[in-house]
Amino acid sequence: MKEAMVKALGSWYFQDAFVLLLVGLSIWIGVTLGRREHWRAAFHQVFQRKLAAISFIMICLYTTVAVLDSVGYEDTNGSLTVLDRILFQLRDQREKTYSAPLADVQFTKEATLDEAGNVVRDYPPLDYPGRHVLGTDRVGNDVLYLSLKGVRTGMILGALTTILVVPFAILFGVVAGYFGGWIDDAIQYVYTVLASIPSYLLIVAFMVIFGRGLPQLCIIMGITSWTGLCRILRGETLKLRETEYVQAAEATGVSRGAIMLHHIVPNLMHIVLITAVLSFSNRVLAEAVLTYIGIGVGADTISWGAMINDALRELARSPIIWWKLVAAFIFMLGLVLPANIFGDAMRDALDPRLKTD
Repeated sequence: MKEAMVKALGSWYFQDAFVLLLVGLSIWIGVTLGRREHWRAAFHQVFQRKLAAISFIMICLYTTVAVLDSVGYEDTNGSLTVLDRILFQLRDQREKTYSAPLADVQFTKEATLDEAGNVVRDYPPLDYPGRHVLGTDRVGNDVLYLSLKGVRTGMILGALTTILVVPFAILFGVVAGYFGGWIDDAIQYVYTVLASIPSYLLIVAFMVIFGRGLPQLCIIMGITSWTGLCRILRGETLKLRETEYVQAAEATGVSRGAIMLHHIVPNLMHIVLITAVLSFSNRVLAEAVLTYIGIGVGADTISWGAMINDALRELARSPIIWWKLVAAFIFMLGLVLPANIFGDAMRDALDPRLKTD
């Protein structure tokens, strides 16, 4: 059973389906929120800020790369993606070892033959000059190609972890704050215990049981990081349950479930959205740290954390091989910084405490 679970979680098609489902879900949420005047006005305020608009465009570009790297097809060389097809020159042209950024190289394209001598893949034209814009690594892989392949890993890690965190935080936070009593005490006890245990210990234990991999890392990070948002939502619910419209709904006989669903949760969504966007970048950065200490994604997964881990060992060489570390840093910054800027803009637009008359 354990092997079947690990195989299902690590399946290429499972991750592909998740990315495409995530994009569709994001579009649906955006369209649904855009129909409400309050959210429409907030989005309008956000996109009036040029820096926030540019950040949103950057996030969309990264999402596009992740989607292209998630639409797969079968090829004679195995499972490939649309991104692999677009970047086939970078993927297939390897140097013998390191080459510096923008160094002139001579690509020699030859047809690939099977055992019977039949052509299974051809690369016209056969010879043409080119450049590795960001250089190559120790085994000759193009660093630009590796950086673009790392986009999908970063987007899945941040998005899947967020999807796991938000439902748990909303459910337990709202229930604890609204009902109070022993239910509140029990939920507080659970998230206090989880928060008191070092998250790295839980991650190591989970990885030892289920093996290293991107889905496994997302699941355990989701389990260990919902407590902070839950605590915030519990505190806000304690205040909302004392408001006049909630008490009026209770007086008219509205069920508690309906009150939580229609009167409390909608008034907490701005906190959920702001927290989700701002914590997205933290989870992307966490992957680099976890991979560096050996408990991150598996060795078969291309990620910025794995690139940084490899590059740190290359800094001791003479001359210094710096371009792999710089490339991973630039691509990571290109996702984390826009996410933070866009999250700050959403907070300014949605948080009523920051609005002035």
